[in-house]
Amino acid sequence: MLELLIAGGWVMWPILACSAIAIAIVLERFWSLRRQTVLPENLGDEVRAWATSSRLDPAHIQQLRMNSPLGELLASALDVRHRPREQIKERVEDVGRHVMHQMERFLNTLGTIAAVSPLLGLLGTVFGMIRMFLGILTHGVGDANQLAGGIGEALITTAAGLCVAIPALMFYRYFRGRIAAYVIEMEKQAIALLDAMDTEAAAPAKRAAPARSTRSAG
Repeated sequence: MLELLIAGGWVMWPILACSAIAIAIVLERFWSLRRQTVLPENLGDEVRAWATSSRLDPAHIQQLRMNSPLGELLASALDVRHRPREQIKERVEDVGRHVMHQMERFLNTLGTIAAVSPLLGLLGTVFGMIRMFLGILTHGVGDANQLAGGIGEALITTAAGLCVAIPALMFYRYFRGRIAAYVIEMEKQAIALLDAMDTEAAAPAKRAAPARSTRSAG
């Protein structure tokens, strides 16, 4: 490995740094984007039960907000539960953008590494070819060591850049797809909570209507 780094020239060091950063991001995102961390099982059902039973207080809502990204989204709806539905939806959308931004943390860096690594490999290729042609000018075409050194530097950096870029791009796409699936599921849970709150708000009016009808008949 050390021989490859030396043979690849100085361009190998930024490629190696990109590789280390990409590995760290991938491991961190795998840990942070676990389904149980983002969408705890049965959390939506529990929150809807709270909303319909009117067992809501600031401590419950704050605990829900700190629970998970889904909890933060549902807590934002409960914070303004007494407002009209459209205003609640606007609040949920605003908080949803913030939650999505948090879930996408470091992904721009991973995408940048996927784009930059092949360019670094290409830069190493150019320097390797320059080195080869300068060797030809200095020593002529008879010095095979000079030619092999330049070609080796060009090939090593190109291969190293692609070896970093390809997995980085794959994981970047994978995490973006996972986040998109999480966002859709959170939207479903938020809509279900809004429907439950609407049903709870409409219940007193339905109970009051028969009572008025009974008094009028009497």
